[in-house]
Amino acid sequence: MDAVSSFWDQVTASSPPLPGGLLALTAALAAVLVSSRALWSRARHSVTIAHEGAHGLAALATGRRLAGIRLHSDTSGVTVSAGRPTGPGMVLTAAAGYTGPGLFGLGAAALLAAGHAIGLLWALLLLLALLLVQIRNWYGLWSVLVTGALVFAATWWLPATGQAVFAHVVTWFLLLAAPKTVLELQAKRRSGSARDSDADQLARLTDLPGLAWVGVFLLVDVGALALGAWWLLRASAVLP
Repeated sequence: MDAVSSFWDQVTASSPPLPGGLLALTAALAAVLVSSRALWSRARHSVTIAHEGAHGLAALATGRRLAGIRLHSDTSGVTVSAGRPTGPGMVLTAAAGYTGPGLFGLGAAALLAAGHAIGLLWALLLLLALLLVQIRNWYGLWSVLVTGALVFAATWWLPATGQAVFAHVVTWFLLLAAPKTVLELQAKRRSGSARDSDADQLARLTDLPGLAWVGVFLLVDVGALALGAWWLLRASAVLP
């Protein structure tokens, strides 16, 4: 019981906000990950994990049966769920993918603004563990395990300040990466190489065309970026 109590105290411990300069550095590091072609090709796999995980969470939340998730080496992924092929549940499940990383980033920003950087990292580990049991291919298993190992290493070995810095980089990365994936989606749609994308599936499920759904994704992700950035800047006293 003492060990459990000590662990819980560690997870729920409050961390002070990062100074403005250090916060700016974490945002810059995340921006490099998103803007560098070489780094983005590797870092994008973590966005796919968030994308497919959001599909899975939405499927479960709407009463659908989650049948499995596959992650591929080209950064694509597939989430299979069983249930009605139409209706609100299917629409919400399909819409969750491209909005998921931005909303995850917004939730992470809320935790950081409240001083729970360490708790955020443990929450990420829990979500990755839950996702792991739904993975149905070897590459997906490897991708989730590597991501989980990276988060665990930061949680276990970094000092409190280092954990806070790592948590902020992850949060900025999700917030910045989410709109970029939507822009990539539209570029693929325009070239005709994404005819069965989430936006096109939603167009078949609703009266809105695919381009309108791309706009919805972008609006949600840019809104999450703006609100999340405001929370983080205000927490560090950069903004009043």
